[in-house]
Amino acid sequence: MLLKRQYITMLKLFNTNRLITPVLNKCNHSTAAKSVTAVKINGTEFISDEYTNVTPKIMSYLGKNLHLRKDNPLSMVRQRIVQYFYKSFTHRGNPTFSVYDNLSPIVTTKQNFDDLLIPADHPSRAKADCYYINKDTLFRAHMTAHQSELLRSGLNNFLMIGDVYRRDEIDSTHFPVFHQVDAVRSQRRDELFPNHPDLDIFEPTFYKQKPHLFTNTILDPTKQSCYTLEATKLMEVQLKNHLIGLVQALFGKDIKYRWVDAYFPFTHPSWELEIYYENDWLEVLGCGIVRNEILLNSGLNDTIAYAFGLGLERLAMALYKIPDIRLMWSEDSGFLSQFHNKDLNAKITYKPVSVFPQCVNDISFWLPDNFTIDTFMSNDFYDLVRDIGGDIIEQVKLKDKFVHPKTKKHSLCFSIVYRHLERTLTQAEVNQIHKAIETAIVTAFNVTIR
Repeated sequence: MLLKRQYITMLKLFNTNRLITPVLNKCNHSTAAKSVTAVKINGTEFISDEYTNVTPKIMSYLGKNLHLRKDNPLSMVRQRIVQYFYKSFTHRGNPTFSVYDNLSPIVTTKQNFDDLLIPADHPSRAKADCYYINKDTLFRAHMTAHQSELLRSGLNNFLMIGDVYRRDEIDSTHFPVFHQVDAVRSQRRDELFPNHPDLDIFEPTFYKQKPHLFTNTILDPTKQSCYTLEATKLMEVQLKNHLIGLVQALFGKDIKYRWVDAYFPFTHPSWELEIYYENDWLEVLGCGIVRNEILLNSGLNDTIAYAFGLGLERLAMALYKIPDIRLMWSEDSGFLSQFHNKDLNAKITYKPVSVFPQCVNDISFWLPDNFTIDTFMSNDFYDLVRDIGGDIIEQVKLKDKFVHPKTKKHSLCFSIVYRHLERTLTQAEVNQIHKAIETAIVTAFNVTIR
């Protein structure tokens, strides 16, 4: 993990080389300029600590809201999903699902993890996976972070749409910022069983013990212990039918699909839906029956709910045959014009504006004595490369790892693939950026370039 002093030095190095320009205010420094005291984002100041790992490059994506931008394929997919739910769920002619597509991406760890029953030792909480402002605040890692607050506000059917942030590898299908649609639908007994007053949502023991004293378990793979099998199965049928209808509305009635059992901390039972796409199975969403503990903590003691989440980028890339996730961020008119004023249901196949050549440079380095191949955090390295190279970094691949037989020192070699989406890069400018990356990793990680 990056130490504070290393991180500050890295930020100074980035700005000295003028390879990136943060859109938002970068970290403020103390009088001694030796440690970060606060991070200022959108006019709000957050106290930094050992968890702080947001970078200027990542902060520059805040507020872009690609899912709301006219002519962006993500916006088209978003609108198609919203239309499906508006048409499928109505009451007296009005949509029963409300849509929240401009919620702040800055959330608390309570919202992102605790409210969703994610254990304290769960790997999704790691600094290697999330962008932390400090130990209590981060850029949301999923739209489900807003689920409890919306339930507490009295909503029962809603879609949450927005940008989410996760540290990840670099290739054509992974980007540190992507967009999700998450949804919740809850029902009371009279809504779930309108014609069967003899059926109930809850097991009798749930009522005999007060709901907040009842210990809900997930030992039974078919249901939570508090719910009846009838209620769980009916919700499962509704959930799966609604989501099959959604993928058919997007990909056509003939799309092949299958359900796969899954595990999520906040739902039980849980499933993933896969579609057969280009001769392989593609996972498109995860879903399940919301854990009753979440509902109780949100003030609901008389309902059962289902939830699901899906990624807009994955759907857009499949629907429109977009080969590189970075294209979603393109301002090139040749890209955006392919989606300009098009019918939402039009069959659009992306046509490359032009194909620019790659430049590939390798970088090899010895790790310091306190690191091994297994303990070196690759996501820290990826973030550094992305901050310096920006969106011309197409891919970073681990090419080789080596342990010297005599000194026992550990070495890594990465291939960095550079390609601009809108022009040809010269080897000279790539070499300049590559050299800046070398200099930065020496400063940030105390490595020795081979």
